[in-house]
Amino acid sequence: MSYYRNMDQVKIVVFVPKSHADIVRQAMGDSGAGKIGNYSHCSYSVDGVGRYKPLKGAHPHIGEIERFEEVEEERVECVCERSKAKEVISAIRKVHPYEEVAFDIYPLISEREL
Repeated sequence: MSYYRNMDQVKIVVFVPKSHADIVRQAMGDSGAGKIGNYSHCSYSVDGVGRYKPLKGAHPHIGEIERFEEVEEERVECVCERSKAKEVISAIRKVHPYEEVAFDIYPLISEREL
């Protein structure tokens, strides 16, 4: 059986400070991301370091204006039905601490399409 049964799926990837990773992961699952077969809230995470410099006018959760910052973050990724993607992104934004949320959305194909 194919891992992705529904060809109308995307993968949503978000970068979040480790302090908020569980909250974001929960919000993603609660809004419909991470459903694979008879499982819900499925996700994958990798630790990394986010780097940025807040500019004038920014309101950083971590860091100071015009100073480079490094933050231990998690890359959290989940599959999601395309029809629920906007709802999942909205849920992420509600609980994510950053003013500018960094995320990627990847289209997926099924094994049958190979």
